[in-house]
Amino acid sequence: MTEFDYVIVGGGLAGASAVQGIRERDTRGSILLVGEETHLPYDRPPLSKKLWFGKARVEDIFVHDQRFYDEHGVSMVLGARVEKLDAQEKSITAANGERYGFGKLLLATGTKPRRIAIPGGELEGICYYRTLDDYLRMQSEAKTKQSVLIVGGGFIGSELAAALNSSLEVSLIFPSVTLCRRVFPEKLGLAVQHHFQERGIRVISSDFPTAISKSGDKFRTETASGKSLESDLVIIGIGVDPSIDLAKEAGLEVGNGIIVNEYLESSHPDIHAAGDNAFFPYRALGHGMRIEHWDNALSQGKLAGRNMAGAHEAFTYQPYFFSDLFEFGYEATGEVDTSLEVFADWQKENHTGVIYYLRDERVRGVMMCNVWDRLDAARELIRKDERVTPESLHGVIR
Repeated sequence: MTEFDYVIVGGGLAGASAVQGIRERDTRGSILLVGEETHLPYDRPPLSKKLWFGKARVEDIFVHDQRFYDEHGVSMVLGARVEKLDAQEKSITAANGERYGFGKLLLATGTKPRRIAIPGGELEGICYYRTLDDYLRMQSEAKTKQSVLIVGGGFIGSELAAALNSSLEVSLIFPSVTLCRRVFPEKLGLAVQHHFQERGIRVISSDFPTAISKSGDKFRTETASGKSLESDLVIIGIGVDPSIDLAKEAGLEVGNGIIVNEYLESSHPDIHAAGDNAFFPYRALGHGMRIEHWDNALSQGKLAGRNMAGAHEAFTYQPYFFSDLFEFGYEATGEVDTSLEVFADWQKENHTGVIYYLRDERVRGVMMCNVWDRLDAARELIRKDERVTPESLHGVIR
């Protein structure tokens, strides 16, 4: 068994950021990064955004180049799945049987795509979109195919529909009445949906697949409402689940993610978790959350690395997330959930303005629609935790 001072399981943004955090505190400790993908750690947002619109190249999305890891003394084992974590022995075992011991461990294992449990849901050629390899495959396929069915009306589904619309006939199916129902108020969801339709996207709401079959190169998808949809490609983006199997089997405390304290420590003091898989105390909101967004992985990964190297600093940062759907773009922070009381302060209805998400008369989340450079004001409003009325929020953020 090879021993390392620090072992990072997960070759994504949180893992790469942890290297920076460790090296800020410890310039000499040995570091091993184990990633399941064969690529160096990369940013995921461009996979459904900039890459499709020619605003970024594949070589632009890597967090660091190989030289960075060499200069920082990081041993890399890529294309390797970790199959076992022994918390008592403080070791991990890869699928090839290789074992590595650790002083401190970071689980930055992210998430895995949710599978669709219907006949034909695992047919060859169906893409559960998540990785750079998925993008490379779909980008190649889009050059020779004509149509795609996208299943799922959340972040990934809506972004991919907008991205693929320029090169393919796109159909988008989802079970809710409106797009992005969890974060968009109904009127906004309908407005965005209407804009998708104006762009030529076939939007099939309040419906879902019940079976998928394949004949030759064509997929046929049957739906609950009785539709039969033919397409050259099928992409499924119905959400993700946190990758917690290693932690659970090792006896760590898990729930909706790996449960960590304010220092991003799991129930084992030498094992941390950060990024999409971490259920952490969100200080400004006063309760635990798990966040599946780029900014959270970046900030938590770095802090976890610092704490593994002895910093003992609490995670108090308020992450944000963002998306672009044609000319409608937004940035948001806090608890952005339409199950809360929602107040929209529009300058231009369903296009430009600020949406506030309130619980017990306090602002818990803010989404700024085509309003830019106001994240700090939104964060401060949430931190204040003051009682407000919808009327008092008019014009607070412009």
